[in-house]
Amino acid sequence: MRIERLAIIGLGLLGGSIGLAVKARVPEIATRGWDQNPDVRARAAARGLVDEVCETAEAAVAGADLVILCVPVGAMGEAARAIRAGLGPQAIISDVGSSKQAVAAALAEALPGFRIVPAHPVAGTEQSGPDAGFATLFAGRWCILTPSEDADEAAIEAVAGFWTALGSRVERMDAAHHDLVLAVTSHIPHLIAYTIVGTASDLEEVTQSEVIKYSAGGFRDFTRIAASDPVMWRDVFLTNRTAVLEMLGRFVEDLTALQRAIRSGDGETLFNLFTRTRAIRRAVIEQGQDDSRPDFGREH
Repeated sequence: MRIERLAIIGLGLLGGSIGLAVKARVPEIATRGWDQNPDVRARAAARGLVDEVCETAEAAVAGADLVILCVPVGAMGEAARAIRAGLGPQAIISDVGSSKQAVAAALAEALPGFRIVPAHPVAGTEQSGPDAGFATLFAGRWCILTPSEDADEAAIEAVAGFWTALGSRVERMDAAHHDLVLAVTSHIPHLIAYTIVGTASDLEEVTQSEVIKYSAGGFRDFTRIAASDPVMWRDVFLTNRTAVLEMLGRFVEDLTALQRAIRSGDGETLFNLFTRTRAIRRAVIEQGQDDSRPDFGREH
């Protein structure tokens, strides 16, 4: 099963990056795109994110072998219904959402009888919109596929091959397990960042603006995460609430234990924890998921 014609629905960071990556790495694939925002469509056309920016979702997916929905997870069902009339029998439908059980259910309900292969490229930045995309976003990153047990194997292989061609490493995973893993590695860290930055904002008057003025590396990096698209993350927390609440409960327990160690002067517990987490940081770098250079490799 060959992917020769690609349709991208949603031309923000991820959709735009997919279009640019296809042009850079597999230019033989013809690309069309659509976004519900006319200003985004105009900017996507100006940047050349896809070969053709269409005026309707149906026109964008007409004749497509692969359709990738790059919209907030809460809008997946609506986006799927918008493209249904334009889909051909050969079409494979996929997505880029970071909560998979809810997305799979929404797509199955909106598009019964179609070949659906949910996917999650574990890549992104705090930026959003059509100007945020770049061709190397997925290079060396994981893309997790969460097909149902009865999904078409040829369709799964086609989607896996597509993401491999964009430079990603592909993994299959059960949707429920994916949501639990991502609750730990992505969703809870974002929730913590939003909370800490919100707390700092509440304290600004008390500290006479010194929280922001004297932001050290830790707080600064929390603000980077907390600058992520609010619509996307609102939907992530609502659609993956079960896994998020489970992991949040575990985090609160661990935080309470840390609080107890600080209160009682238990330096050994603190030292052991910090030593273990430092080793995890080294493992992340060894896996190629971050830069070992100082300050995350940022140029100044």
